[in-house]
Amino acid sequence: MPEETMNDFKDEIDRSFRKIKEGDILEGTVIDVKDTEVVLDLKYYTQGIIKAEDLSDDPKFSIHRDIAVGDEISATVVSTDDGKGNILLSKKEANQVLAWDKLKELMDNETYVDVKVSEAVKAGCVAFLEGIRGFIPASKLDLNYVEEADIPNFVGKTLKVKVINVDRDNNKLVLSAREFLREEADKKRAEMISNVQVGLVTEGVVESIQNYGAFVNLGNGMTGLVHISQICNQRIAHPSAVLKVGQKVKVKVTQIKDGKLSLSMKALEEIAATEITEEKIEFESDGEATTSLADILKKAGF
Repeated sequence: MPEETMNDFKDEIDRSFRKIKEGDILEGTVIDVKDTEVVLDLKYYTQGIIKAEDLSDDPKFSIHRDIAVGDEISATVVSTDDGKGNILLSKKEANQVLAWDKLKELMDNETYVDVKVSEAVKAGCVAFLEGIRGFIPASKLDLNYVEEADIPNFVGKTLKVKVINVDRDNNKLVLSAREFLREEADKKRAEMISNVQVGLVTEGVVESIQNYGAFVNLGNGMTGLVHISQICNQRIAHPSAVLKVGQKVKVKVTQIKDGKLSLSMKALEEIAATEITEEKIEFESDGEATTSLADILKKAGF
């Protein structure tokens, strides 16, 4: 094994003699966690000290729970001598400099991050991200708008959020959990639709009526379109001539394309009444036959 030379330690030697001044942001490795302070190895001739009150603005912060030996921390130099020969640092101040850049990066990259809701406030909740106080509007807590009385139910919960607004000048950070929930719901819906077969006859409820047809809610978050030409054998000027919102209808799945269901009521009119009542679509699973969408999804694990 070759002998170590001064060149092997050049970087560490250079760092140990670099000039440090107040306001600099230094990186260090946590080597000790005490009740009142954290000690950092700065690769310098002296150590760095961060007082507990200078670690975070988060009221839920715990020095022993949230800081561990080996953690890498960036902190701002408050004083080059704390009176005991150590460099006094502040992680909170460094956060103010570095966090906003990180938050802007998270927003630009549309990155999902986990946050824990710490407080319920008027019209939303508060959660800290990168040490910065963030606001989650009630309309962004869930897929549906959350009523004021229900907002406290989110305190203590961990949400996967996106950064949707970063305003450093006004110290404003806005987060949203809605996007992730929407993506997950869309994935689940697509997976459920993949278990539905063309030819399935099932029941649904008319959800909305448009000029071109009616959307029928089949349950489990799935909705299909009955085009105006597929509502009945008679020619009608508008779907409302036959249907109304909230009406229960029996439909047949005629097409599945790009995650969308095309439905038909007309197809059922063309089958004898007895066949409509007893029609079954055969599936190989368990050797049983069923027309129940709920049964199909139950077997698929939903």
